[in-house]
Amino acid sequence: MGSFIISGGNTLDGTIKPQGAKNEALQILCACLLTEETIHISNLPDILDVNNLIELLNGLGVEVNRTSRSEVSLTAKDIQLDYLKSDAFISRAASLRGSIMILGPLLARFHKAYLPHPGGDKIGRRRLDTHFIGLQKLGARFNEDIQNKCYDITAPHGLAGTYMLLDEASVTGTANIIMAAVLASGTTTIFNAACEPYIVQLCQMLERMGAQIQGIGSNLLSITGVEKLSGTSHRLLADMIEVGSFIGMAAMTRSSIRIAEAGINSLGMIPQVFQKLGIKLQFDGDHIIVPQQDSYQVETFMDGGIMTIADAPWPGFTPDLISIVLVVATQAKGTVLIHQKMFESRLFFVDKLIDMGAQIILCDPHRANVIGLNHAHTLKGIRMSSPDIRAGVALLIAALSAKGESIIDNIDQIDRGYQFIDKRLQSLGAKIERI
Repeated sequence: MGSFIISGGNTLDGTIKPQGAKNEALQILCACLLTEETIHISNLPDILDVNNLIELLNGLGVEVNRTSRSEVSLTAKDIQLDYLKSDAFISRAASLRGSIMILGPLLARFHKAYLPHPGGDKIGRRRLDTHFIGLQKLGARFNEDIQNKCYDITAPHGLAGTYMLLDEASVTGTANIIMAAVLASGTTTIFNAACEPYIVQLCQMLERMGAQIQGIGSNLLSITGVEKLSGTSHRLLADMIEVGSFIGMAAMTRSSIRIAEAGINSLGMIPQVFQKLGIKLQFDGDHIIVPQQDSYQVETFMDGGIMTIADAPWPGFTPDLISIVLVVATQAKGTVLIHQKMFESRLFFVDKLIDMGAQIILCDPHRANVIGLNHAHTLKGIRMSSPDIRAGVALLIAALSAKGESIIDNIDQIDRGYQFIDKRLQSLGAKIERI
């Protein structure tokens, strides 16, 4: 396990380009299993979760040609289904939550799959019901191998289209069901589907492969199954979570930063939420400029009530940026109520911010009241550990703004979602060292 040593309190300056979207990459990589022809993916983030998934697919028999760190060609012509029950597969898949999205493609094309209980961030319960119920409605049968903590899934009669109302607008659940439905017989109607830009990207790629999908970008999808899909090329969006992280980092360190090729049209309300915290943003084509600000004041509601920022399914504010918004609010002028609705353990990193000097009242597992210090009381450096990807970067942002030296342990969690973050921040003038 590595650590970061950060000497905080320095202003940053320069241009930084966000990586390709991690959450999009995982589902796009799994989609290669739907065809025996080649899928070429560009703007790929070079991060642990993505690289581990590529290795998993390679072990399954997918031919991998990594032409550069940001480009890969995948050909899933000779799939070795026996590999699914090997110790190597089970170990790797169990540590990678994104592995759940191989289920839909495998069931669609081969009518069978085998998967351990997937891992990932420790941010509370993350149910798989949406995945399983949706695939069951298409004709899949699930048997749990309790001894090995695995699921043995088959579709003995193939998959058949049907109507379904999802119990929650799960992004990965929706992606899994879409990938299963594109090769199912008949028509599948999915209501309450997730409609994040990542789902739009997946649907558009599948259409280029020959799939028939209506309602793209809405929560009501109609998919008419086809017999076969072909290869295609696909470019990932800029990672909206990195964009939000860099906006917050600029505000906390009172720096001027230009975020190049930010994918502004796919950011939804992310810029608006940061503007509610008083952070000024300038837009230059597809670039975002965060000008240097000595202070940023939180807005209030029109009736004078305390600003509340909450996560919600798209087009609401993404839960992946709640940790970032919380840490940025610690140095705002004013008070903010942060309401994390979707995961009950995602706010438990605030004890580390309190140790650094932040004024936060953790009301319950879902709500934190943040009293902004307006930079009047600088956070102080401490030693801490990264509990998950997003909280890890929130703590990194806090450390960059803090007085003195901070050490962040367990940075493998950060590396799972942010490529070469130390080197990229060093280019902006950050004093950060990996040990």
